[in-house]
Amino acid sequence: MIGVALTVPSQSEFEDALQSAITDRVASRIDAQDPTLWGPDAESEASIRLSWTHLPESSRPLVAEISALREDLVARGLDHVVLCGMGGSSLAPEVICHTAGVDLTVLDSSHPDMVRAAIADRLDRSVVVVSSKSGGTVETDSQRRAYEQAFTEAGIDPLERIIVVTDPGSPLDEEATETGYRVFRADPHVGGRYSALTAFGLVPSGLAGVDIGALLSSAETEEKLLYSDSADNPALRLGVLLGVANQHRVDKLVISDQTRHGVGDWIEQLVAESTGKLGKGVLPVVVPFENATNFNPSTPDSILVTIGGDGPPEAQSGFSADLQGDLGAQMLLWEVAVAVAGRLIGIDPFDQPDVESAKKAARELLSGSGSVPDPDFSENGIDVYGSGSSLTEAVQELLGQVDLDHGYLAIQVYLDRIAYADFAGVREVAAERLARPVTFGWGPRFLHSTGQYHKGGTPNGVFLQVTGTPEEDLAIAGRDFTFGSFIDSQAAGDAAVLRDHGRPVLRLHLHDVPAGLATIRELLA
Repeated sequence: MIGVALTVPSQSEFEDALQSAITDRVASRIDAQDPTLWGPDAESEASIRLSWTHLPESSRPLVAEISALREDLVARGLDHVVLCGMGGSSLAPEVICHTAGVDLTVLDSSHPDMVRAAIADRLDRSVVVVSSKSGGTVETDSQRRAYEQAFTEAGIDPLERIIVVTDPGSPLDEEATETGYRVFRADPHVGGRYSALTAFGLVPSGLAGVDIGALLSSAETEEKLLYSDSADNPALRLGVLLGVANQHRVDKLVISDQTRHGVGDWIEQLVAESTGKLGKGVLPVVVPFENATNFNPSTPDSILVTIGGDGPPEAQSGFSADLQGDLGAQMLLWEVAVAVAGRLIGIDPFDQPDVESAKKAARELLSGSGSVPDPDFSENGIDVYGSGSSLTEAVQELLGQVDLDHGYLAIQVYLDRIAYADFAGVREVAAERLARPVTFGWGPRFLHSTGQYHKGGTPNGVFLQVTGTPEEDLAIAGRDFTFGSFIDSQAAGDAAVLRDHGRPVLRLHLHDVPAGLATIRELLA
């Protein structure tokens, strides 16, 4: 049974907003895929982005097809599933498999060390799902090329090992079909971050061994409740909570997943990319445990949410919630809730106008039409791109720009997230020092997630960017750039766009990555 228990500082204000949503039939109109809910400016995009509302039924035919394919692959000894995808194409399968205790290798990086390590892992038993909604995601295309080359060099036919998931008619669909790959075509009227229960979420998860039929049933069982114009609708209640809090400038959403399944990372993309635009939105802050700084203690501008907790936590702001329920149901609950919140905040929850800007800047750098600036100075094997005459001064100056009433720090790390996973703990270090919300994102993964909020959301972020020299670069077959130059261009391009938006950015490039990470941790303490 899905459920939301919540607290609010003003029960009457919350009840008035909830009753207004009920009177306006917001939930049932989402169910009916009414594109007028978010205003005339959003109607065009919303009209082609609402097919997610009934995915538990429309995706059901995929279950048998994916199950049959898995049986064939396992019979051939192919029991290691790799997913090449970014953002909405990778976050949901990662959470689904983690929740089910099923092994799935997610390659959502253009870092050469991470790509090389993934390819070296059980190649002889690997089946690779190449997943891209647009069919033009450069990271995913580069990963596909790397696997094609590796399979060919190992004497393996890539056609027997690579499976494609994309929208019908995309460049990837056309190329993969012509080449002879097995292609799953997803519903084109579902946006990437809403695609958990489409082929994008189900194909890699089902091939890895998840009971995807049960996942769909979990969501389907709760549809009647989640689309009801009722005060008992948990999605309506959560969405109204987010919207009312936002109207009071309580716009940080601190999430603690007590189940330890990682659903916070999926919620992070859904909330940040859906709401972060027009200079407003909700910033998700995912913390690793309930007593982590930013959760305990919290800040006056934060909503606290636990997944599978013991009831709503105590928040300084007075806004908090605890969510219960199976994963499929929770995914649908959050999707409805974010759509409801978007209406109250006054944004279109289905577009992402600022995501393309960083991609464009990276392409310009790769093509040579742009240039990466030289570092301002170097110290102890770290190149510093930003102001200051010393490393300590540069970090102190950046942190000094965090608004202590309403700002946040975003730490963005363009390194191998598997090899250096422990460095994510620096989030707690910085949060304790600043007593302000701190987010942590692995690049370029976050560019397809929170990157929209960083540039389009509330303009009070300060950004620390960490890059590093790889152990060894890796060429990309058929491309005139390498993985190393690609990820450098992505980092530099995003930094340039952030600066163009008036956001403070400090970039630290590490020549000795382990030593450099230790130095950064000390500087942030």
